[in-house]
Amino acid sequence: MQLIAAVVRYSVVDIVKLRMPMHEVVDQMWLLLKVTALPALLMAVPIGAEVAVEVGGIMNQVGANSLAGAASGLGVVGQGAPMAAGLLMSGAAASAIASDLGARAIREEIDAMRVMGVDPVERLVMPRFLAMLLIAPMLCIIIVAAGVAAGLIISANVNHVVPGSFWQSFGAFTSPTDLAFSVLKAFIFAAIVVSIASLRGLEAKGGPKGVANAVNASVVLSVFCIFLTNLLVSQLQMMFFPTRLA
Repeated sequence: MQLIAAVVRYSVVDIVKLRMPMHEVVDQMWLLLKVTALPALLMAVPIGAEVAVEVGGIMNQVGANSLAGAASGLGVVGQGAPMAAGLLMSGAAASAIASDLGARAIREEIDAMRVMGVDPVERLVMPRFLAMLLIAPMLCIIIVAAGVAAGLIISANVNHVVPGSFWQSFGAFTSPTDLAFSVLKAFIFAAIVVSIASLRGLEAKGGPKGVANAVNASVVLSVFCIFLTNLLVSQLQMMFFPTRLA
C-alpha cells in the first residue's frame, strides 16, 4: 500500500509539473504487450470454446439452445476475460517486471540511484505501473472479443445455434455494466500485479537465486490476490448491480 501511494503521488506530481516520462511509459507498454497480447488471444479462444461446449451440451438436453449467447456473455465477459487477463499479467508481466528490477537490485543499481538522489519508485516503478494500467483494458477487450467469437463459432457449427438467437440471448443477459466491471477488474488486477512484482523486485537479495525467488513470489502472490479480489468485486457487483434480463 505504501508503494501504491508513492506511485500515485509521483504520477500526480509529474503530470502537474509536465515531466512525465511518456517515452518510458510507451516503451514499457510495448514491452508488456509483446509478452501478453498473443498469449491473451490464444487463451481467449479455448475459454470461449469451452464455455460453449460445456454449456451447449447441457442446453441441448433441456432444449434451450437459444441461451448459448447468455452463457458466453455471463461466463466470458463476467468472469473469464478479467481472470484470464489477470493471470496473464501475473504470469508474464509480473515475472518480467520482477526479474528486471531484481537484476537491478542485485547489481546494486537501485542503491546507486538512491545515493544519487533518484527515487527508484519514481524512475522505475511508476512507468511500469502506468503502462500496466493502460494495457489492462486492451487485454480484457481482446479476450472478450476472441472468447465470444469462439463461443459463437462453436455454438453455430457444433450445437447448431442460429447466430441471431445467440446474439439475442447475449444482449439480453449481458449489459454494459458487466463489461464495465470486467474492465474494472482488469484495472485492479493490473495495479495488484505491478505493485507486488515491483516490491519483490526491489527487495531481491542473494544473487541470481534471489531474483528467481522474487519472480516466484511475485507470481504466486499475484495469483492469490487476483482470485481473492475477483471474489470480492464479483460479490459487490451482485449486491449492487444484480443480473437482470434486459
